[in-house]
Amino acid sequence: MGVRLKKDDLVVVTSGKDKGVEGRILDIRKDGRVIVAGANIVKRHQSAQKFAEAGIIDRPAPLQPSNVMLKDPETGKPTRVRYEVRDGEKVRVAVKSGVVIK
Repeated sequence: MGVRLKKDDLVVVTSGKDKGVEGRILDIRKDGRVIVAGANIVKRHQSAQKFAEAGIIDRPAPLQPSNVMLKDPETGKPTRVRYEVRDGEKVRVAVKSGVVIK
């Protein structure tokens, strides 16, 4: 089964060193890992020859999708996601509140 998260979803990190951090999904990689803004920040060394910005920079590293949960738009707490067919259209629904996720 695929990941039920999408780019620009607001998520909460549920485990690891950044537990409790909220952020938007910046990217979902081909291997399924997600990059969350403000979570799992690592330092990378970049040279001026390859990149416009040189030196030691901070950037978010990928996380396993099992370590993040969607933030419920109604309650603000982490929730699971399920799919339902409403009005002939397949939509994502927050399990805790039953709200349709856009």
